[in-house]
Amino acid sequence: MSKVVKKMMMDDLRQTVGDCREMLVVDVSKLDGVASNKWRVALSQKRIHAVGVKNAVARKALGDIGLTGLGKVLAGPSTLVFGSEDIVALSREIADWAQKEKKLEIRGGAIGETPLSAADVETLSKSPGRKELLGQLAGLILSPGAQLAAALLGPGGKLAGCAKSIADKTEGGEPAA
Repeated sequence: MSKVVKKMMMDDLRQTVGDCREMLVVDVSKLDGVASNKWRVALSQKRIHAVGVKNAVARKALGDIGLTGLGKVLAGPSTLVFGSEDIVALSREIADWAQKEKKLEIRGGAIGETPLSAADVETLSKSPGRKELLGQLAGLILSPGAQLAAALLGPGGKLAGCAKSIADKTEGGEPAA
């Protein structure tokens, strides 16, 4: 392959990836055509891109933009998978597909310069995503205020309840103690 063609391929890959710095590598070479097509269509509906690459070209092109963590997992037939909300959602989707299609193999991935093994991707797929973490954080931030409000309203409510029962007893003709 000529240098001009390789340069064109690298430029195209850089343009396709854009500013994405979270990526997984899978092997879909063992899938048949129908299963591979269903996989790609389902991913594209969720705004996830799958690009088959030549390893040397991908290693060079992605290294130039700072995605050096993929170096070790780019071996044999490789398909780059990127997109989605965040790396957790991407890992979750690919792990689900790997369970459905036993011939789909997760090789690993990278978050920028940090490499991920296949086991790391599995672990990441089971962790909470960005939205869940933000919800948990908001709950933790609001928790002390809610506890303070409950503490202040609790004894006040009891005091108001006692005062009402005393007033009811005095209105009913019973002597107040």
